[in-house]
Amino acid sequence: MTATSGTPQRTPEEIFEDHGTRLGTADLDSISANYAEDAVFITPAGVLHGREGVKRGIAALLSDLPDADWQLKPQFAGEVLFLEWSAVSPHGRVDDGVDTFVFRDGLIQAQTVRYVLRRD
Repeated sequence: MTATSGTPQRTPEEIFEDHGTRLGTADLDSISANYAEDAVFITPAGVLHGREGVKRGIAALLSDLPDADWQLKPQFAGEVLFLEWSAVSPHGRVDDGVDTFVFRDGLIQAQTVRYVLRRD
């Protein structure tokens, strides 16, 4: 099966695995390549649009939790992923992060992000 652009279609599971690998590099251009050009990235601070918006949103998350130890619990339902996560870093922790991803044509079309950073 191929996407409309002629590139091989990736499953949500494959995209998510690749996304995790790219997050580990902290290379925002590489990370944003997993998102559609018109992606929507929804955070408690507001809605970010496109790959540039995605880069800003993920940069904020990574700056909150540098060198974090991440724990992920993904639950896939077709083209949607519900992800419960936690992270611990020298600068803070998140105990109850929740992201929801919507996939389309081998890319992430939309993502909502919710987490509370604790610094104790």
